[in-house]
Amino acid sequence: MKNVLDELRWRGLLYDATEGLEEIISKESLTVYIGFDPTGDSLHVGSLVPLIGLARLQQFGHTPIAMAGGGTGMIGDPSGKTAERKLLTKDDVDANVEAIKKQLARFLDFDKAGNPAKLLNNGDWLLSMSMMEFLRDVGKHFTVNYMTAKDSVRSRIEREDGISYTEFSYMLLQGYDFLHLYDHHNCTVQAGGSDQWGNITTGMEMVRRMRGKKTHGVVFPLITKADGTKFGKTESGTIWLDPNKTSPYQFYQFWLNADDRDVITYLKYFTWLTEDEILALEKAVHERPEQREAQRALAEAMTLIVHDESALTRAQSASKVLFGGEIEGLSASDIADIFSDVSSTEIPSDKLQGEGYQYIDLVADSGVVKSKGEARRSIQGNGIAINNVKCADIERKITIEDAVDGQFIVLRKGKKNYHLVKVI
Repeated sequence: MKNVLDELRWRGLLYDATEGLEEIISKESLTVYIGFDPTGDSLHVGSLVPLIGLARLQQFGHTPIAMAGGGTGMIGDPSGKTAERKLLTKDDVDANVEAIKKQLARFLDFDKAGNPAKLLNNGDWLLSMSMMEFLRDVGKHFTVNYMTAKDSVRSRIEREDGISYTEFSYMLLQGYDFLHLYDHHNCTVQAGGSDQWGNITTGMEMVRRMRGKKTHGVVFPLITKADGTKFGKTESGTIWLDPNKTSPYQFYQFWLNADDRDVITYLKYFTWLTEDEILALEKAVHERPEQREAQRALAEAMTLIVHDESALTRAQSASKVLFGGEIEGLSASDIADIFSDVSSTEIPSDKLQGEGYQYIDLVADSGVVKSKGEARRSIQGNGIAINNVKCADIERKITIEDAVDGQFIVLRKGKKNYHLVKVI
């Protein structure tokens, strides 16, 4: 049976690991932690590599600790940043930690027999420590020379704005996290993105100097896209795990739109599909790229993992709407997501009251066609659909009952020419 590093390796997720870890991790059940930054009230898809990496470690019998940075989040990690972060209040950080906890629970099993996951908040031990304690018990173990040699610090020092003492001290706080988890939870491995290597090795060094024990680190690669654009960003913004910030439909579409050059990498990184299943999908990409089988498998797997089966079903139904699928059963928010990029017009709700709005007038007034005469011809030729249902009745009246949740009416001319009518 493969050990977890073998699993990470074939998936392209093993960027680096400390010497000796492979031998130990194949023989012993270890406790591994990853920290999550609570500077926002939701994780995003860029957080998925370390999060799913932690879930894979649990799958192979190791005990995962997901640590929310309720303490360090008030400072801000300078790693990979070109400028100072905005400081958050304790209330802001606490609220973000609570929101993120719910998302972490989608990936980790907190009831698994033998190696249940743990969810901790470093604010529980950092916020009660005085500055004198920190300087005396922690700071004395590290020289400024050691700290300025770290890439995350050196790159900022070389910039005009430099780095504040606040962010400069971050690596010592993260190092102390490792020491605390070693002392109280027998944690001997820290994992994270490759940009965390400097912070991880500082934590290892702290445990070595203060406890005389050897610990380990393992890091995952940072994600890059084949076209050079930033992973997890679209024209509409960041892809969040919170369904209130990124709807399941938008989330599904993000993965469905993956480039052929990226999709197999994403299947390896993010899904639980086996090597044989992914190889079969890779073959499909080469032989039948137009069918986008790999993209559909990716979108389905990720929506199911991050949301649930109900959200996946709704996202799939919504995706079919643009190809003439049924609108019935979708909500106004679904309609707003699906047709966010199509032309639209607004009509007062009172026009839909009483006898309603003459069908031919709505089609003409909305601009779906250029004139009332063309509207008549298109309707009689069965070329217009209301909410994806074709209607050739020239005398039809449109009422508020036709509007999805009383807010939207979808008009379609031909197969793909959509127009959204917003009821105000």
